[in-house]
Amino acid sequence: MIFRSFFLAAALLAAPLSGYAQLSIEITGAGANRIPIAITDFGGERIIAQALTSVVRADLERSGLFRLVDPSGLAAGDTAVPYADWKSRGADALVGGTVATAADGRYETRFRLHDVQKQVQLGGQAYGHAGGQIRVTAHKISDYVYEKLTGEPGIFSTRIAYVVKSAGRYELQIADADGGNAQTALASHEPIISPTWSPDGGKLAYVSFEAKKPVVYVHDLSSGRRHVAANFKGSNSAPTWSPDGRKLAVVLTKDGNSQLYSLSADGSGATRLASSAGIDTEPRFSPDGQWIYFTSDRGGSPQIYRIGATGGDVQRVTFDGPYNVTPRPSPDGKSLAYISRSNGRFQLTVMDLASKQIQVLTDSAKDESPSFAPNSRMIIYATEVGGRGVLAAVSADGRVKQKLSVQAADVREPSWGPYIK
Repeated sequence: MIFRSFFLAAALLAAPLSGYAQLSIEITGAGANRIPIAITDFGGERIIAQALTSVVRADLERSGLFRLVDPSGLAAGDTAVPYADWKSRGADALVGGTVATAADGRYETRFRLHDVQKQVQLGGQAYGHAGGQIRVTAHKISDYVYEKLTGEPGIFSTRIAYVVKSAGRYELQIADADGGNAQTALASHEPIISPTWSPDGGKLAYVSFEAKKPVVYVHDLSSGRRHVAANFKGSNSAPTWSPDGRKLAVVLTKDGNSQLYSLSADGSGATRLASSAGIDTEPRFSPDGQWIYFTSDRGGSPQIYRIGATGGDVQRVTFDGPYNVTPRPSPDGKSLAYISRSNGRFQLTVMDLASKQIQVLTDSAKDESPSFAPNSRMIIYATEVGGRGVLAAVSADGRVKQKLSVQAADVREPSWGPYIK
């Protein structure tokens, strides 16, 4: 796993993902003390309202932090909310809304969030949108509700990237965080791995073998244009973005073994960061931009180290176990996710960077490619079930678990995108 540096992305496509490759999500575990919430059927334009309500319910239930309360037979109420009735149902929170057709043919969705126990309205919003923006609007509502009730930003409006392999074809897909609205960004008959998002969510860096050697590209998602960021002698692999989006850390073999370099996102100014007799790979910036975490076998077995973003002394980070790879710092800077091997099993592990306490989050055996959600609460990763690659997600405390799969296809190489500002 540590030495893999085979990447590719060939034809740049903009067509929607075909139906056979739609991600489906199965909730396999939920958090403790879930908030009981009722989400009434939104009124107004029936088809639009039903679709929107369905997405909001699925978002909140999938988070593992909410328990849906049956809303049948009761209404949210436009003026007088029947709080006593909702309380008798066991609801702590209530969401109700309407969808109306605006004068310009677009839609206006309004909703309100209520605290049933305190019998007060917590807030609400109105969104104007086209018929094709139902999912976007629903995710915004889910994010609003999530933040109001948990105090943390929601992640329902974020996106994920992942690779689907089926019938000898590899496609890099971009989808909503729930797997819906998937689009094909890159396609090839050669493998695609390790896509990484720019901090603004507008670009992906990846490596392609189209030139019969690995070359790092930066791909602008809105225009479909791309440019070469690293095409040196030998292998060019494992790109990752600095938090300000101006630089990439990459792994190059132009001077011998796989070693760490930094360069500008336009490909200029390649600078070597570290030197070792072994292999240094899998770099990832800390969220404050001060450090680069990476995997190296410089001590004999693969372990995780860190170095200053401009070079300097190298510090070892992992000491438990003989094999620890693929470091992924959490966006809040408090944790480090990585893959550890124990008794022949490769499992997702998380370390509290302050206390150095570690926790194995999974019971699977072939985990790889972890990626934090931007609120640091969830981690998406690849694993294998029945000989087929699937994605899975787990909360940082290990309680909430999901499985994401595509029928009759391998799914691997997940990367969770940032908040879109």
